[in-house]
Amino acid sequence: MDEEAKPSTGIDAGKGALVVLFLVTMIDMIGFGIVIPFLTYLVEDLAADQNITSIGIWVGLLMTSYSAAQFLFSPIWGGLSDRIGRRPVLMIGLVGNTVFFTMFGLANTLMMALAARFLAGVFNGNIAVARAYIGDVSSPKQLATRMGLIGAAFGLGFTIGPFLGGELSSPAERWSLFTDTIFETYPYLLPCILASVLSIFSLLLAFKYLPESLAPESRSSRTTQTWGATMKRTASNVKRMLGTKNIGSLMWVTFLYMFGFTVMHAVFILYTQMDPSQGGLGFSEADNGRIFALIGILGIVTQGGLIGPLTRKYGSLFILRFGTVLSGFGLVLVPYSTLDFVWAWMLLITGCIAIGNGLFQPSSSTVLTSLARQDDYELGAVMGSQESLSSFARILGPLTGGYVWTITVERTGFFDYHTAFHVCGLLMMLAFILSFKVEFVAPEQTSQ
Repeated sequence: MDEEAKPSTGIDAGKGALVVLFLVTMIDMIGFGIVIPFLTYLVEDLAADQNITSIGIWVGLLMTSYSAAQFLFSPIWGGLSDRIGRRPVLMIGLVGNTVFFTMFGLANTLMMALAARFLAGVFNGNIAVARAYIGDVSSPKQLATRMGLIGAAFGLGFTIGPFLGGELSSPAERWSLFTDTIFETYPYLLPCILASVLSIFSLLLAFKYLPESLAPESRSSRTTQTWGATMKRTASNVKRMLGTKNIGSLMWVTFLYMFGFTVMHAVFILYTQMDPSQGGLGFSEADNGRIFALIGILGIVTQGGLIGPLTRKYGSLFILRFGTVLSGFGLVLVPYSTLDFVWAWMLLITGCIAIGNGLFQPSSSTVLTSLARQDDYELGAVMGSQESLSSFARILGPLTGGYVWTITVERTGFFDYHTAFHVCGLLMMLAFILSFKVEFVAPEQTSQ
């Protein structure tokens, strides 16, 4: 067997192990997405019990806490997996999911909900560790295809999760079976229990069918940086990459795009659930779950079927710009929805958002990879810096959206409930303008 065909650790994984890893990752994302349709409603219920009025800020905090915890603790789990192996860290994450998703469903104060969401993020370092597992057991020829498994599991989980979260919320209002039970007292417990059960199922699968990917001798020979050193190195890499002309410009484009896109995460349901007399749509948890499932499906179709032919015809940089404009257009349109033909309107809006995002994300990665090779930078350092900056955008976005919503929703005139969505559009426009600073010649063009 030549070197190109060997995994980096010398350990190969059978199809069964890869299927288990796919399921573990998908169930992680189901657990993440399952709370999206009802999180705003849960905050409103708990805020009313505690006489709290800053709904938008608390929605932003709960949205951000999960991403912030992952950002802070993923390096710790990655380092731990280098020392004790990937398998036990993946299983610790699944145990954490089981406990803290149930805790979230049982939350009776906003602080308890925030703590449960943060702790779920702390223990859910599984995506990074799953990627490391794939790297351990894959040869260079297998790596891209097997990494695609993680992306597919990510997209599928994010499609299924919101749908289940919406359909299973407030079950006592929909099915008599749940009347006068704990599910009437805690209307969002059922989807959280489902997420916990799925995590237990993954844990059993991993225990039985997932072999360790990192041999003992590989673990003992690895040196692990402290959390502080890891963060310092990350900040240094980001600063260095932002200082470069093309790569730095593209990283700012991606940061602005992700910032604008995640502002929407906090305010979308705040708008759709708002009473129609105030300008909203009066949607239920199930309605919102269906919308996010539709966004997931359209995203999968875009990345699975459209991105290849469009990129070959127009080039990655053009597709990146087009995706930015399309996403921005859809986000700005959200608060101008009307109850007349509302689902046709939602199809148009979510189509723009999902297709635009589905075009932007892979195009951004493609251009960044090509620029790194073109300018002779280490790809790992470039991608790591990009991911760190994007993580910061995912933390900043929901907080900004929640704050802007809170200070404008009761107003009339130029600054009102439309404003948060205008902020999304403004950030997308800045990303689009900045993209023209990127000088990029596609590899196929340089060979001609």
